[in-house]
Amino acid sequence: MQRTKDAIKNLGFEELKPIQTQMLAEYKNESDLVLIAPTGSGKTLAFLLPLLESFKEGKITQAVIIAPARELALQIEQVFKSAKTGFKVNCCYGGHPIKIEKNNLLEAPTLIVGTPGRIADHIRRETIDVRNIKALVLDEFDKALELGFEKDMRFIIEELFYVENRILVSATEGEEIPEFTRMEDPKVLSFIGEKRNEGSLKLYSVKSTGNDKLEELKELLYRVGNQPTIIFCNHREAVERIGELLRINKIPAGIFHGALKQEHRERELTKLRNGSTNILITTDLASRGIDIPAIKNVIHYQIPTQEDAFIHRNGRTARMEADGNSFVMLKSDDFIPDFMGKDVEAFELANHLPVDLSTKYVTVYVGLGRKDRINKVDIVGLFYQKGGLVKDELGKIEVMDYCAFVAVARNKADDLVRELKKEKIKRKAFKISISYSAV
Repeated sequence: MQRTKDAIKNLGFEELKPIQTQMLAEYKNESDLVLIAPTGSGKTLAFLLPLLESFKEGKITQAVIIAPARELALQIEQVFKSAKTGFKVNCCYGGHPIKIEKNNLLEAPTLIVGTPGRIADHIRRETIDVRNIKALVLDEFDKALELGFEKDMRFIIEELFYVENRILVSATEGEEIPEFTRMEDPKVLSFIGEKRNEGSLKLYSVKSTGNDKLEELKELLYRVGNQPTIIFCNHREAVERIGELLRINKIPAGIFHGALKQEHRERELTKLRNGSTNILITTDLASRGIDIPAIKNVIHYQIPTQEDAFIHRNGRTARMEADGNSFVMLKSDDFIPDFMGKDVEAFELANHLPVDLSTKYVTVYVGLGRKDRINKVDIVGLFYQKGGLVKDELGKIEVMDYCAFVAVARNKADDLVRELKKEKIKRKAFKISISYSAV
């Protein structure tokens, strides 16, 4: 399995995890697999490596991976690209012109990753050649069904006549496998409950004196300070409302939900990853599947209606041997749901004076990306040589297809943008601006 050895080396890993080893072994013998594993367990690589080992040389599309969210699809694509396999991969999703994807598909990629609606659209347009597609992966398939993608998923599966291997991936046990998947007797591999390198999670309740929990939320945020924090709401409208109220109170935070444009969602996740934002207000869309860094605090501003949602939200913290906190905010007449258990400690708030919750970095937008043949080295050189930055003033850089996001020391960002407005990268002019950490 030389391809696997090369891939994990390129990804910076020394050895495979058990979940990946077992998937590689089972894929050879089983046509249908159901993989159940929590976020952070290595499941993305667990289904990518068997596909990689099965690929034949040649410019033909051989596998399709369907993900319920654009962010998850892009994350899968990035993992595959980082493995430097030599096989072409394309990501297809809504929110940007389909013409770009049609052009990319003119030379058939070996692997296509995408959301159900956009993949179905390409199949209808015949921009994807289905004749050589032998493998299909439905990642977070239960989430896709929750989001209403059954019709598109059913259509895709009906059109992929020649598929021989199917993998369904979920973070939740006990999900019923839909009949349209055509998986009659799949082999189930469950890694739920396996001991992982996790820290301890402490559960707290925060009681409000009335029906408006905003004052208590402010006090809680002042108390936890600049620790990375996610605030979960049940509805998009609540995310927007809480975001606006925090902005009025000069508490910087990002917002994230399914109705936002893709560019906005990518930018907010990038800012959280690079340390430009420490607070993200979101729906359950951010509870699993997407690339979010280590989070210290999870705040349930609105109580989740189901236990699964509570588990997935809390899964964002207490990972990789780091301890975490989960705060459940209650109105005066609310009670803690039974599924949260009895090990919930009351968290007493004191009156805290407003504290500065600003971050060391801000994010600078650069209007060139991979498709312009721009890489991190190009940006580092420009920001050091022309922008006058030194090492500690430049943070994480993420290069997308058509833009890049760069973490820059807050006290240097305005001068940097002013200095670079008329500069070029590889003889190409570009837009540059600051995306401040505020909603």
